[in-house]
Amino acid sequence: MPNDMATPTSIFARRESEARSYCRGVDEVFTRASGAEVFDAEGNRYIDFLAGCSSLNYGHNDADMKAALIDHITRDGVAHGLDFHTDAKSAFLNAFETRILAPRKMDYKVMMTGPTGTNAVEAAIKLARKVTGRRNVISFTNGFHGMTMGALALTGNASKRSGAGNGSLADVTHMPFEGSLGADVDTLTVIDAMLSNPSSGIDAPAAFIFEPIQGEGGLNAASDAWMQGVEKIARKHGALLIVDDIQSGCGRAGTYFSFEAAGIKPDMITQAKSFSGFGLPFAALLIKREYDIWKPAEHNGTFRGNTHAFVTGRVAIEKFWSDGAFEAELVRKSVLLTSELESIARHIDGATLKGRGMMQGIDVGSGDLASAICERAYDMGLVIETSGARGEVVKFLAPLTISDAVMREGFAILAKATMSVLGDLQLAAE
Repeated sequence: MPNDMATPTSIFARRESEARSYCRGVDEVFTRASGAEVFDAEGNRYIDFLAGCSSLNYGHNDADMKAALIDHITRDGVAHGLDFHTDAKSAFLNAFETRILAPRKMDYKVMMTGPTGTNAVEAAIKLARKVTGRRNVISFTNGFHGMTMGALALTGNASKRSGAGNGSLADVTHMPFEGSLGADVDTLTVIDAMLSNPSSGIDAPAAFIFEPIQGEGGLNAASDAWMQGVEKIARKHGALLIVDDIQSGCGRAGTYFSFEAAGIKPDMITQAKSFSGFGLPFAALLIKREYDIWKPAEHNGTFRGNTHAFVTGRVAIEKFWSDGAFEAELVRKSVLLTSELESIARHIDGATLKGRGMMQGIDVGSGDLASAICERAYDMGLVIETSGARGEVVKFLAPLTISDAVMREGFAILAKATMSVLGDLQLAAE
């Protein structure tokens, strides 16, 4: 057998599928993590501004969630329960009902789907079609909703869509997201006009689906007015409204749900990423009570509901969402984040800030430049990634629990990396 001792990453190149992505070009093997820091096998420390692509909003290995999970496992708590009643599921649902739904006057059923966000999206569009008897779904430019075929049909990114090969990505109409046609074009007027025209060629929609902040699409943040407008258009045309809050939810935008300030009432809301609080696979679909028309087992899956995730997810809700203290802290930190981003952006010609809350970044105008900055930052001890149609946005997704000191340390690295890359470009141009 090959000896991997001298090259510990060779096993990954030899045996792991070519579908792998984040790990390419990274020779380090990571062994432990805590809070907003990860460490490799050599003991080198990295500040984490990626946080599992917003799956670790509460940081790596939160002590309270870890203790609860260890206790559950050591007392032989149920590890896998299909959809049987368990004490862990009861405790999670009670916490979610009393501390998330009830304070927001939201009456939603919680549907446990398969363990990833794309499973929740698939369930949402399937149910919307079942409820309305229609097939067409309206999604938006730059949207990302998952990699399974139905969710991929909703996704705009050409490279992601190409992974389907010759598979059909049908029954979806892509409409312009806010600002995608320029600041002077009201995309709501365009959308309503197209749907109101009986000769537009667009079938009556079963649903609209959008992300309040487009994570993979470049941190395009929908305004409250735009979200309210989409809701009105959906109601006018007899369609359901689905909000994909997988990456922007669980506090990432500054409130538990990223659309709260808009006051809209989605018919369905997808949840995943940080829903477990601990990085464990867990996804669900929130459904307005009147639309929960599933027959028993009409949509299911072996891993619908992760019992270990019920344990950690309950602790996350009780620890961070029992009062307004955590939200107030997020507001304060988002101001600090904006300030740090602005201080870097001013050194890059034409750079603009994107996003809101704790989901912000810098559009540097070039995918090559953004990638070079992130690569240089990684060499200096910062894990950070890009997003956008051309990878042109340097995206901040650090744990929401990151300390001010570690955040500033990370931005000092990012600033140094940015100036280093810009300096190299200047030398190359001379």
